Amino acid sequence: MKKLLSLLVVALLFVNLAQAQQDPKASKILDAMSQKYRTMKAFKADFAQTLENSSAKVKETMEGNILVSGEKYRLGVSGQEIINDGKLMWTFLKDANEVTIMESDEEAESMSPSKIFDMYKKGYKYSYAGTETKEGATYDVIELAPEDRKNPIYKVRLFINQKDKSLKSWEMFRNNGSRYTYTIKNFQSNPTLASDAFIFNKAKYKGVQVVDLR
Repeated sequence: MKKLLSLLVVALLFVNLAQAQQDPKASKILDAMSQKYRTMKAFKADFAQTLENSSAKVKETMEGNILVSGEKYRLGVSGQEIINDGKLMWTFLKDANEVTIMESDEEAESMSPSKIFDMYKKGYKYSYAGTETKEGATYDVIELAPEDRKNPIYKVRLFINQKDKSLKSWEMFRNNGSRYTYTIKNFQSNPTLASDAFIFNKAKYKGVQVVDLR
């Protein structure tokens, strides 16, 4: 879907990142960011997700919310609610009033919301890509490239606030020419958690149909 020139540029960028040694400056920034979130018992936030593909002339934005505690998370976006307690994952489709239950897959969950802060630690090369100023704040830009060349995501770009080491946004670049941008809004650390925060409570969904794939 990309033009030839774009494909060559992408290929060269991927090779340069993948062959590079781990950047010590990037490593220091990433470790500080990761530690910030690891010290929290939980956090929640609203976010915006934008999908762009210039070749397909697509640009779509949707709003969502996320609650995370360790490996557990609850994600709401685009009429779906995805709940993961670290062992089971429930996917609820509001329009269909249907929930699918599956065992949590570690490999499939490698890009889950609960992993974004630590994903650089395994299977990625990373490098410092400079700074960028947005809305009066300065962000360190870190680029990650997967060591596995079969990974459909060839690059991830993180924007980390220089002042407090918070992750403001990240971009994921896919081989099909699509770019996903996630921007964090209304962040809250250590919120009070309900006892059923990370399980699907069927009693709260009247008439829901259950598809159990365990």
